[in-house]
Amino acid sequence: MDSGVGGLSVVRELRSLMPGEDLVYVGDSAFCPYGNKSTEVLRERVGAIVEFLHQSGAEVIVLACNSATIQAIRWCRERWPRLSFVGMEPGVKPAVALSAAGIIGVLATEASLTGQMFADLVARCGGGREVLTQACPRFVELVEAGILTGPEVEEAVAEYAGGLVAAGADVLVLGCTHYPFLKPVIARRFPQVALVDTGPAVARRVREVLPRPVKEGRGGLQLVTSGEVATMERLLPLLLPALPRPTVSSWERVRGASLNPCPES
Repeated sequence: MDSGVGGLSVVRELRSLMPGEDLVYVGDSAFCPYGNKSTEVLRERVGAIVEFLHQSGAEVIVLACNSATIQAIRWCRERWPRLSFVGMEPGVKPAVALSAAGIIGVLATEASLTGQMFADLVARCGGGREVLTQACPRFVELVEAGILTGPEVEEAVAEYAGGLVAAGADVLVLGCTHYPFLKPVIARRFPQVALVDTGPAVARRVREVLPRPVKEGRGGLQLVTSGEVATMERLLPLLLPALPRPTVSSWERVRGASLNPCPES
């Protein structure tokens, strides 16, 4: 689950690593972004979605959102102790291993960068390196609108990443699930910089905590949105071009009912 369509970047990695597993994804686009929501409101939203996924048979639930992870993952683990939860955090640790200059840039949301969890992450994994940060509000807006290339993206990439690179960062952390969809533009604009996407690591962690062997064959994929179904359907060819077109359902229609993933066709 995620606050919008950004978590589809994690769906992409999960499908690549474990093509036989059934996946259900809920994009809470009607409440995007989560970063400006109170803890009470955010937990209410996350709790409703987690319960829906639990009733749908989920064995592992990914909170593919830094804000949801920061404010709700411990609460979720206490409330659903038999479920496994995997959260998101900016990939500072792998960035440290990649940096020759000793300067790392982290692109993330304002809420992710200003919280105590991020400060603790840098203290724990920063290895004494200089960690520069940049909030990127327009990145989420662009991806939610399906704008992945063009002048608006180029301008935003130059604005947000340019300052970090100019300050000497040789590694940039894509610290939000929306940002990997802009990775081609960032890589083309700054080819000398290594980019860290936490999606593959999250997929590997899901495989590690799965309480059984990974399924073989081809799994089903079901998408649910609290926003407009037509909007998510329009974005799918842009965000998941390599995957067969899955069914998209409305949150209002499926809430309170279990949902079995539909086989990909």
